Amino acid sequence: MQTHHCSYWSRFPVAFIGLAVVLLISLPSPTSSCTEQEKSSLLQFLAELSQDGSLTVSWRRNGTDCCTWEGIICGLNGTVTDVSLASRGLEGSISPFLGNLTGLSRLNLSHNLLSGGLPLELVSSSSITVLDVSFNHLTGGLRELPYSTPPRPLQVLNISSNLFTGRFPSTIWEVMKSLVALNASTNSFTGQIPTIPCVSAPSFAVLEISFNEFSGNVPTGLSNCSVLKVLSAGSNNLTGTLPDELFKVTSLEHLSLPGNLLEGALNGIIRLTNLVTLDLGGNDLSGSIPDAIGELKRLEELHLEHNNMSGELPSSLSNCTSLITIDLKSNHFSGELTKVNFSSLPSLKNLDLLYNNFNGTIPESIYTCRNLRALRLSSNNFHGQLSESIGNLKSLSFLSIVNSSLTNITRTLQILRSSRSLTTLLIGFNFMHEAMPEEISTDGFENLQVLAINDCSLSGKIPHWLSKLTNLEMLFLDDNQLTGPIPDWISSLNFLFYLDISNNSLTGEIPSALMDMPMLKSDKTAPKVFELPVYNKSPFMQYLMPSAFPKILNLCMNNFTGLIPEKIGQLKALISLNLSSNTLSGEIPEPISNLTNLQVLDLSGNHLTGTIPAALNNLHFLSKFNISNNDLEGPIPTVGQLSTFTSSSFDGNPKLCGHVLLNNCSSAGTPSIIQKRHTKNSVFALAFGVFFGGVAIIFLLARLLVSLRGKKRSSNNDDIEATSSNFNSEYSMVIVQRGKGEQNKLTVTDLLKATKNFDKEHIIGCGGYGLVYKAELPDGSKVAIKKLNSEMCLMAREFSAEVDALSMAQHDNLVPLWGYCIQGDTRLLIYSYMENGSLDDWLHNRDDDGGSFLDWPTRLKIAQGASRGLSYIHDVCKPHIVHRDIKSSNILLDKEFKAYIADFGLSRLIFHNKTHVTTELVGTLGYIPPEYGQGWVATLRGDMYSFGVVLLELLTGRRPVQICPRSKELVQWVQEMISKEKHIEVLDPTLQGAGHEEQMLKVLEVACRCVNRNPSLRPAIQEVVSALSSRDGNLQKQNSVRI
Repeated sequence: MQTHHCSYWSRFPVAFIGLAVVLLISLPSPTSSCTEQEKSSLLQFLAELSQDGSLTVSWRRNGTDCCTWEGIICGLNGTVTDVSLASRGLEGSISPFLGNLTGLSRLNLSHNLLSGGLPLELVSSSSITVLDVSFNHLTGGLRELPYSTPPRPLQVLNISSNLFTGRFPSTIWEVMKSLVALNASTNSFTGQIPTIPCVSAPSFAVLEISFNEFSGNVPTGLSNCSVLKVLSAGSNNLTGTLPDELFKVTSLEHLSLPGNLLEGALNGIIRLTNLVTLDLGGNDLSGSIPDAIGELKRLEELHLEHNNMSGELPSSLSNCTSLITIDLKSNHFSGELTKVNFSSLPSLKNLDLLYNNFNGTIPESIYTCRNLRALRLSSNNFHGQLSESIGNLKSLSFLSIVNSSLTNITRTLQILRSSRSLTTLLIGFNFMHEAMPEEISTDGFENLQVLAINDCSLSGKIPHWLSKLTNLEMLFLDDNQLTGPIPDWISSLNFLFYLDISNNSLTGEIPSALMDMPMLKSDKTAPKVFELPVYNKSPFMQYLMPSAFPKILNLCMNNFTGLIPEKIGQLKALISLNLSSNTLSGEIPEPISNLTNLQVLDLSGNHLTGTIPAALNNLHFLSKFNISNNDLEGPIPTVGQLSTFTSSSFDGNPKLCGHVLLNNCSSAGTPSIIQKRHTKNSVFALAFGVFFGGVAIIFLLARLLVSLRGKKRSSNNDDIEATSSNFNSEYSMVIVQRGKGEQNKLTVTDLLKATKNFDKEHIIGCGGYGLVYKAELPDGSKVAIKKLNSEMCLMAREFSAEVDALSMAQHDNLVPLWGYCIQGDTRLLIYSYMENGSLDDWLHNRDDDGGSFLDWPTRLKIAQGASRGLSYIHDVCKPHIVHRDIKSSNILLDKEFKAYIADFGLSRLIFHNKTHVTTELVGTLGYIPPEYGQGWVATLRGDMYSFGVVLLELLTGRRPVQICPRSKELVQWVQEMISKEKHIEVLDPTLQGAGHEEQMLKVLEVACRCVNRNPSLRPAIQEVVSALSSRDGNLQKQNSVRI
């Protein structure tokens, strides 16, 4: 909903930049040397930096006169007037000694890695007019000035993109009588929007405070800002209505308040006659657009999307002759568009009216907007035919008129040919029950990449003219009534990667030509961008570029017959394959297992026979799997990815058996009980049963009596014996899979004594699977004992089998499993003890002392080791293991800081109905892939997302979820920083300056690929292993995308 909020900066940069240029007047050349005091202050500033960006060397090389030093400018009398050290890689704190430069007018320390607070000496300087410390890591709040402070000359203050918190102190603004521009955006300031500058500073013109945590109403005190030109407060928590006092600030040119909780009407907005940008999208505004909107003659950008506004568009909108963008989507506007004369809007480039209630015909005047590039009129109540005048829109690239009651598809397509710049054409839900044109001229459609003619109930065949759309990438023909076969020319569309022809009446066999589609064999897609976001299936699922769509082949709900082609295994780039509800026969071809990127496989509702190929377990990314309602037979796999799906994936196959169905394989071969017995045998059996039944009852009563006496005696025993009554040391057994000599004699009593009956003092960890205890054994060795939550564990035999399988997973970067214990409902796992605890402890739970610091080489070593361990369970061990809970607390460190993956395979030791479908065991908050929130099962690509978060922890030093509940999660914060080209600012300040920045940025690129929202675009673990092990950290894949 708020994708537009990231772009509003670009709508009004001129005002702020122009103002700064005016203030940064021509700088005179130095003619004399600086004073000793100034030199001393500059050297003190240098001394307090932990990384000086080679300034020390540079300044020494230029002699003792600081007027000749790099970044330093002096006036005619030798006084230092400018310190300009932006983008120098400076680290450390800002020295207050800079405040001793009595002639300093301009200080620019932006785009560095400075930390600590902002010295009060700089804010209260008697000489500084321009102070820019933006894009650093400055923290804390702005301090109050003494009430006796005289007026200060500061004109421009830019503290944006830092880590400041708290409220704005009032005394600062009271003494800033000359303040012109304040930019405090992208911090964590709280409280209300400051208005004191409006009173204290008569020239105050720019207030930028977006992306903070300001709350409350838009203050009425803004009416005192008589010359305010820019008010930008988007993405805060502002509430209430826009006050009438705001509309008194007639000097406003850019009003941007998107992504808040504002409500009410816009009636007063017409008084802001100087507005160039009006962005109020993503709020809860109501009412209509004022009739007098035409008074805003300078308006270029109108963004009112995602509100609750209604009514008709006023005809006076035609008077806003400078408009470039009109975005009104997702409101309740109604009436006819013919009231607006679009011919008076010659500069209009983007018109988006999606999801409203407009009716009537599409006005002819729209077709006079010759600069129009994107036009979306979908999901309104338009009717009639498309006008031939649309050919006048020579620049039109994006056209969406879905669900607009259009008729005569043949004529419509012929008309649209004249719009030769079209790349995206969405015309579904129109032309109801017409015939698909068999042949039309495609001259003019040479650039078409996306074509949707879906949900039209069109009859006919898949037309041959589509083969001439040689640049076509996505084709939607679903939900029509098309007949006949899939034409062989389909493979000639070299760029087609998305084909949906579902819910038609197509016949014949699946052609081999379909198996030769180039883009379904390759991971490559062109990274083109839509002019407007494309919404798929719902208004909340939007795509900004074609390559964001998954590669899909959807042939479901047709009448296809014959076998599934063996060559289907060639389409290795497929993400989704749906062949359901056809009449396909034969066996499931084993080459489907070659489609290792597959996330959706639906073969239900056919006549498939044979068994389920075991190789399908190689499809580790499957999140949706359905083979129900076929004639399949044999067992359902009990291990691997297929074992995680519920019975609904297999129902309707009477000959299938397995644990998820009522038909148990173990009983399938048991012969039926013979009903006819010999009478003599029956009598003998009855007597035999009565006799031994009586003996059994007597035995049980005796056993009960002994146990009651045992309980009475146990009350006088010490704590160990009392607690250990659940562990019968005579019958319990610890099976040690590893270890030599005396370790094989380890008993339950040893574990109880070593943990003082699992006393809480011995707890060293906890998680969704249970508690972890530290135990020191009689021989002095140490182990970690994980006591699993008993209510979730498998039965003893199944548990034993699974642990035996897990014990085969042996790798240098997996925590060694010594053994296990089963006693009643209790399940214990015994692991090697790791002296240095977890990575989480070192990154987030250590005191700020030098001994607890992990330098970059150590962090990289940990990342490399952890990636190798993860690679082993993903790719090498059989069966492959989806970890499901990769996080920094599950990466343990030995005394040499070698990394070990812990808790791998534990999801296999709990009940199947508690795996892959429960939120509490699918992962840990901050590490959970976004697709898991849609009910997807755990996948290897999900593990990659979690590992990407761990890499970001190593790079940033930040927690995945900040302690402050309103702070951004780590992934979101990193993505926002990178989108603003703040790569260096992402890195942990404690790591910078040691010369590893280039390598860290390479790893950052790897991490960002891992946390891509699209699972199919995440790298496999082996790629990450190679990247982390290589000198430059580059990934080899060609389809990487930047987030």
